[in-house]
Amino acid sequence: MKFDDKVVQVEKDDVNVTEQQKQENPIMKLSLTPSIDAQKQENEGALDDLNEGLFIPPLNFAMVDNGIFRSGFPDSPNFSFLQTLGLRSIIYLCPEPYPEANMEFLKANGIRLFQFGIEGCKEPFVNIPEETIREALRVAIDARNHPLLIHCKRGKHRTGCLVGCLRKLQRWCLTAMFDEYQRYAAAKARVSDLRFLELFDVSTFKHAPLSFSVSKRQL
Repeated sequence: MKFDDKVVQVEKDDVNVTEQQKQENPIMKLSLTPSIDAQKQENEGALDDLNEGLFIPPLNFAMVDNGIFRSGFPDSPNFSFLQTLGLRSIIYLCPEPYPEANMEFLKANGIRLFQFGIEGCKEPFVNIPEETIREALRVAIDARNHPLLIHCKRGKHRTGCLVGCLRKLQRWCLTAMFDEYQRYAAAKARVSDLRFLELFDVSTFKHAPLSFSVSKRQL
């Protein structure tokens, strides 16, 4: 047998011994590195602990004016954040029933729900009910309902139309109104929404404030 053959034979013997030891000693079967599943569970647990102390705003959340906010649909992880706003009211612009978890949150925090069901249609079938927007706008400008959150599903089109009407009531120019709308709608901006905002008549609203000063909940 050549020297190289002896080396190969020794290496094979070492492997055989190692495998034999593993069979005889179950402890040696365990890997020194944690399994992927165990490591994943550990990472997820650490992430949950980290998120527990965080306030997570809803999608597309922003402040419209003192006492008025806008967003997409809030879920359970957003409830702690919403509590910091001291909300008195929520304007919900979708026709679907409010989820039970959200209703429980409203009851627990004494928040009143104003629902104005506007269908979320796509162009060219968009129909924005003007009278419904007017009713929602009357609720939004009533300081007795502040602090107040306006939201639909994504916080883009229906919410954008109502906020745009509020801006027109505050005498914003069309360029500024359109810019704010497009900032949230982005690539999904609708020409029909912009046309609605341009033609919306605010003359029927008397003595509407230019801005709002209610920033904290009044008990």
